[in-house]
Amino acid sequence: MTSAEEKLAELNQPSLWSGINAYRSDPLIVDLTAALPRGTREDLENMGRYVTSPEAQELARMANQGAPQLRTHGPRGERLDVVEFHPAWHALMRRSMSVGLHSSVWDPQADADAKDQAHKIRAARFYLTAQLESGHLCPLTMTSASVAALSASPAVQKDWAPKILSRKYDSSNKPAMQKSAVTIGMGMTEKQGGTDVRSNKSTAEKVSEGIYRLSGHKWFMSAPMSDAFIMLAQTKEGMGCFLVPRLLEDGSANGLQFQRLKDKVGNRSNASSEVEFSDTFGFLLGGPDAGIRTILDMVTLTRLDCALASSGIMRASLAEAVHHTRGRSVFGKMLVNQPIMTRVLADMALDVAAATALSFRLADAFDKARGNAEEAAYARVMTPVAKYWCCKIAPALIYEAMECIGGSGYIEERPIARHYREAPVNAIWEGSGNVMALDVLRVLTRGKDLFETVFTGLARDLGPAGKKTIDVLRAAMALCERDEGAARLLVEQLALAAAAAELYRLGAGRIADAFIETRLAGGWRATYGMLDSRFDATYIVDLLYPPAG
Repeated sequence: MTSAEEKLAELNQPSLWSGINAYRSDPLIVDLTAALPRGTREDLENMGRYVTSPEAQELARMANQGAPQLRTHGPRGERLDVVEFHPAWHALMRRSMSVGLHSSVWDPQADADAKDQAHKIRAARFYLTAQLESGHLCPLTMTSASVAALSASPAVQKDWAPKILSRKYDSSNKPAMQKSAVTIGMGMTEKQGGTDVRSNKSTAEKVSEGIYRLSGHKWFMSAPMSDAFIMLAQTKEGMGCFLVPRLLEDGSANGLQFQRLKDKVGNRSNASSEVEFSDTFGFLLGGPDAGIRTILDMVTLTRLDCALASSGIMRASLAEAVHHTRGRSVFGKMLVNQPIMTRVLADMALDVAAATALSFRLADAFDKARGNAEEAAYARVMTPVAKYWCCKIAPALIYEAMECIGGSGYIEERPIARHYREAPVNAIWEGSGNVMALDVLRVLTRGKDLFETVFTGLARDLGPAGKKTIDVLRAAMALCERDEGAARLLVEQLALAAAAAELYRLGAGRIADAFIETRLAGGWRATYGMLDSRFDATYIVDLLYPPAG
């Protein structure tokens, strides 16, 4: 301990949560990845060491303080339409692309000794990286997910896939095919429709086979320096999906004119833009009337990332709070040992563990869905459910963790401030809570049998609590069939049941017991700290957040 640290300790100021391996100090993620190859686990340990290092945390701070800047015009009045990012952003992008966060699930050479676990491996890397800085994950998420949409047009996929799979980050402002690697963005929402993309006004006119000319606008288009964008536009046949390059092959602009960057509450390191376009060329993906179906394959993958990122930033925030309370003395004892504080921390720890387990269970289903009907049903039903619940609980939980730190938690110098501002975005983007609930109702209308398949697995993993829990879920389903407005009841109950089931399956019996009794069997609760003395709060905190050294 340095003299400065000793002086702070005398002043009852704990050390910062830094230099603590985010992988090794998280027993749940270690357990979730225990079956992965040894080399992969070593990579995760290195990543866990990196994301909490002072150097990496400084990159995250600078990337968020040095917000992107839009340059619409040059000194001669010419259109530029470029966004300049802080060098720290590029450093974060370079490292994250080097480990394949944008491509590994599609790369036949990546993690070749564990190909049947590609989504799970990437999930672990994504979860850890989110604990460092989530803004730069946006273009990586969209790039990875874009391959699902590109597969609807094999010719386009053949040209673009090698550039997507490359791990050599290239931020140069050049045509895509002249670069070592590319990133892909997405433009769905428009002013008049928002989530109701069927009301989009942007149009696409056929020029030749597979080539269209687009005109219109997009209200939100994130990562505007991406090399191409997946976009929706109306064709004569219906809604089409297109890959729209930002620059043409000769380096000239492809008609995309950025109007402004959004001044967002959080997600500040990442640029989000409004864009107008005309005479903009795009490649058709799928049929000219199959745009929504095509882009939904991409959206499904982005929703998994929303759940993972929310779980990651909750984990980092609560780890910071637990670390702080272990190092601060209040009223004659360490803050973590004050009974009310202990129960608040334990209560939050249950939700973080449940969200993490549920997110990784979904990633596991994505890996197995192709050859397993039960896993395919789980992926279809639980994607909107996991996205809804993991993202929905994050803002309140991170705020509570901030309150555990106290006044010094409410300052921008701490990572938790960045996590707090980031938290709402995952619930809003890629489908808000109501949109997720409507998606669940859509499955209920068109494939009710999928719910029964999921229920069978949940009942098995829940053990003695299974029958009663499934009865509650069936009652919620019946209510939703009569009353669409009750959809959130079903979604939340299903999320809680599935999270508990996964905790039991993982062998976290005492944690699962406390979670299911306080969430599914407990009374109405609006804040954290409602555990009663039947549950050993100290055990929960120490198990999920082991004391250092």
